[in-house]
Amino acid sequence: MAYVVTEPCLDCKYTDCAAVCPVEAFHEGPDRLYINPDVCIDCDACVPECPVEAIFPEEEVPEEWADWIEKNRDECENFPTIAEKKSALKGPKCVNPDAGD
Repeated sequence: MAYVVTEPCLDCKYTDCAAVCPVEAFHEGPDRLYINPDVCIDCDACVPECPVEAIFPEEEVPEEWADWIEKNRDECENFPTIAEKKSALKGPKCVNPDAGD
């Protein structure tokens, strides 16, 4: 089982989760993050760090975001690894633009 970044991350791209990942499983796309399921060790450290509650264990991803399991798997390798906290994107589709940095 791996963890999966889902739709609430879109246009927000908070990186608090990436900063606590012990194995550098996160990848930074232009408007979201991805988790590489082959690197993720299922430690759960990232989940409480996400201010938009976008990260779920693969078997608990809500049905409406099930396609994000494949998106993470297929897209993660197309983007660089991120292991530090950066300023959030907070774009127009961000579900919680008022969350702290």
